[in-house]
This record gives sequence, structure tokens and C-alpha cells, in this order.
Amino acid sequence: MNPAFSVVFLTTLIGAGQGLFLALYSSEVLAALGLVAAPDGRGFFALGSFLSLVFLVAGLAASFFHLGHPERAWRAAAMWRTSWLSRECIALPTFMLTVLVYGVLHFLGWHGTGTDSLRTATAVAGGLGVVICLTLFICTGMIYVCIKFLQEWATPLTVVNYILLGCASGFTLAAAFAFITAPALAPIFGATAIVLAVVGLLCRAASLIRNARLKPTSTLQTATGIRHPRIVQKAQGAMGGSFNTRHYFHHKSVQFIRSVKWVFLVLAFPVPVLLLCLGLLLASLPLLVLAFVLQYIGLIAERWFFFAQANHPQNLYYQQIS
Repeated sequence: MNPAFSVVFLTTLIGAGQGLFLALYSSEVLAALGLVAAPDGRGFFALGSFLSLVFLVAGLAASFFHLGHPERAWRAAAMWRTSWLSRECIALPTFMLTVLVYGVLHFLGWHGTGTDSLRTATAVAGGLGVVICLTLFICTGMIYVCIKFLQEWATPLTVVNYILLGCASGFTLAAAFAFITAPALAPIFGATAIVLAVVGLLCRAASLIRNARLKPTSTLQTATGIRHPRIVQKAQGAMGGSFNTRHYFHHKSVQFIRSVKWVFLVLAFPVPVLLLCLGLLLASLPLLVLAFVLQYIGLIAERWFFFAQANHPQNLYYQQIS
């Protein structure tokens, strides 16, 4: 497939926003259980919710560049009974509204202390936000899992990787954010981000190994109906490119694809883990921020590779332009 950067930025930006929100709510639960000191409602929760919302809005804005007629975007939600894309279109703005309400409630101080805070308006809004957040992760991943003829995507590992990588980037961002607003939480978020990155690496490696062992279900013989053992395609029936050649194939070399794979394997996993360890050990905000920036760059490469690796069966018809 030919990766669309609008979708690459959509999935990585909202993933970071979702992960950050989960970090915020987890800290509220920990504070309610008396495991950590309660952070400041306005300086931590409200500001953190706003930061999460910034990533979510940026991701939503990026998605509009993928539409031929953005003014008709509302129609994307019409097929919610059968389409995972429609469900994502509903879940994303719903989650954004929930994050906004959660931040406003904390800004207004509608939260309690001790175990009583688990029954306050912020706790209810946050719990609802967690459910919608996980639903959004599932909807985003299932958009690709349900396309059975793209074997590289049609695996539960796709959903798992979307959740793990989004949470990893969100908790890495939360570690840097907490270093400024709630220093006691920075080690907790940083350690969680490290665990998520390690588990994410294992799951992403599993998907790479699986995809490397896939055998195409379609061949030139099955595509054309010609049973001869040796078929060589010399032309696609047109002198120039078409929608099929532009949209369904990336036109990059094998070496380029491999280089992108190693870029994301390095930047998205070991590099941020190392920087997080050093940042927490040395109490260095620049290292924590750098960990998130480099990890996000790595996730952009990972998401580009995710789309480029999918080999659409229609490419059997369009291997050569002329």
C-alpha cells in the first residue's frame, strides 16, 4: 500500500493523546487509593487533559487531509452498524468531549480526597473516558484487521500493537509532563513507559516475524486464470500511472523499506527506553522530552512501514507501467 501521511499522523497523534489520558486517570486512581500524593487539580489534571486534547485535535485535523471532500466528513459515521471506520469516527469526537469534560471538572475542583474521590464527578468522567479510549483503540486497529485479503494486517497483533505503542508514547509524554507538574509521578510514568515499550517491541517483532512467513494466497496464475507455470507481465495495459498504481503501491525499493524498518525498531523502542532511564536517573527534563520526540519519530516510521508492508492483491495486475 502507499502510506498516506494524513493517516500516519492521525493514528500516532491520537495514540499519544489516548496514552496520556490513561496516565492521568491512573494517577487519580493511585491517589484515591493512597498510593501516591494527590497531584494539583488545575496544574496537573486540567493542564494534562488540555495537552491530551491538543494531540487528539491535531490527529483529527490531520485526518481531513485524507478526504477528497472534507465537507462530507460527517457522512463517514453513517455506517456505524457495519463499518469500523464509522465507529472510529464516532468514538474519537466522543472521547475528545470526555477528555474536555474531565479537564474542566478538575479545573473547577470537583474531586474529593481519599477513597471518596472514586465516587466524584471526575472519577466517573475519567472511568467513562477509559472505556471510550479503549474502544477507540479497538476501532482504529479493527479498521485494518477486518481487511482479510491484506494478510499483513489481518491479525489480532494489529490491535494489540496499536494499544501498546499508543500507550507507550502517551506514558513517555506523561513522564516529561509530570516532571514539571507532579515530580513524584514522573518515575511511575517513566517506568510504565519502559515496560510498555519493551512489551511493544516484543509484540511488534512477533508481527514482523509472522508477516515474513506469510505466503501469498494469490498469484499471477490465479489472478489471470492462466495455469502456465511461468508467466511474465510486461505491461499493465496503460502507458502511464493510474489510481491503482499510485494508491496501492509505494514504489519504494526493498532497501528503503528495510531501512525504515530498522529506523523504527531503534527509535521507537531501545532509544526512548535508554533516554527514560537516564532522564529519571539524572532527573533531566531535556532527556525525558527527547525520549518522547525520538519515540514519536520512530512511531511515524513504524506506522509508515505498517501501511507500506501490506501487499494489495491488485498489484498482481499492475506490476509494470509499460
